[in-house]
Amino acid sequence: MSKIQRPISPYAADAVVLLGQLIRKARIERKLKAVDVTDRVGISRGLLRRIETGDPGCTIGVAFEVAALVGVRLFDTDQAALTKAVETNRELMTLLPKSVRSSRVEVADDF
Repeated sequence: MSKIQRPISPYAADAVVLLGQLIRKARIERKLKAVDVTDRVGISRGLLRRIETGDPGCTIGVAFEVAALVGVRLFDTDQAALTKAVETNRELMTLLPKSVRSSRVEVADDF
């Protein structure tokens, strides 16, 4: 069975490629062999290659785990600030409605 090709915006495509480039650069700068990274994260060498080349079909969790392992800072914050941001957003999300529904009643705005 072939994979479904989903459309991706140019912005998202560039972001995925940039993340892959940053991961590869950080891995090389830290002198980490690809096999060491794949063993520590528990992924195949092919998946690491796909992440580093910017394949948008890779799982985001795995890509973030590899980024964290090689030292790529995500969201430009440290662990404490990231945890605080997650908690703040979690509190804000509880105030929002659980789902978004379209209004079924048309408003008569022809005064």
